[in-house]
Amino acid sequence: MNKAVKAIVITGYGTNCEVEMAQACRLGGADQVDIVHMSELLHGEFTLDDYHLLNLPGGFLDGDDLGAGQAGAHRLRHATVKPGGEPIRDQLYRFIEAGKLIIGVCNGFQLMVKMGLLPGFDHRYDRRLVSLTHNDSSRFEDRWVNLRIDPESPSVFTRGLEQLYLPVRHGEGKFVPASETILGMLEENHLIAMRYADPETGEATMRYPWNPNGSPAGIAGICDPSGRLFGLMPHPEAFLHRVNHPRWTREQLPEEGQGVALFRNGIEFIRANVL
Repeated sequence: MNKAVKAIVITGYGTNCEVEMAQACRLGGADQVDIVHMSELLHGEFTLDDYHLLNLPGGFLDGDDLGAGQAGAHRLRHATVKPGGEPIRDQLYRFIEAGKLIIGVCNGFQLMVKMGLLPGFDHRYDRRLVSLTHNDSSRFEDRWVNLRIDPESPSVFTRGLEQLYLPVRHGEGKFVPASETILGMLEENHLIAMRYADPETGEATMRYPWNPNGSPAGIAGICDPSGRLFGLMPHPEAFLHRVNHPRWTREQLPEEGQGVALFRNGIEFIRANVL
């Protein structure tokens, strides 16, 4: 009998998409899904060692004070588990070294880049080389976007996908690399797994509102070189069923929403390569 795939969804301190993300994991095939408050991790009631898929959902983590995800990144970097005093980051690095998967959406993506988990060049997950900052529009963007998937990306979450239609809802989603060199490395290694696309041509775009935040090269999501760590600004957990689609009463749509495919890909990878 196959072992159970266990997914953990972190919540607390302003996170507000944890229920949808947990449902996405269930629909994607996870056998066990636990929504765990960060304080429960820090008090030793749960440990990342017991799970295979770590989900960092969207929300307004710590009220986005100090910048979206910044305070949460400091917590993960410096907080310790009690009792015992093990830094929570040690659990996180051990999780990555074991070949397990992490997906961060919106606020979760911001958290990953500000902690240094992405882009993870040279298997270094403690260097901050990219960031996410205020949208060029200087306002919160809540709209649906077309997304183009790079077929050569190593991301295990986007395998077999060509395009997606998902919602964004963020005020700080503009991708900013530390330098043109970093951007070039992302391009060269196909780590830009997902780009905002023009709905007519399907090509990556800088044009507003199809690119809602002004991210260079249309960057909507990136992965690390292993493909096992993935962060994106659009919300796949917000499109799990056809009724989530803004035109579901006017179009003939499949019963399953497009967001499920990302989670199914991740969970199938776990069954084949981690268990």
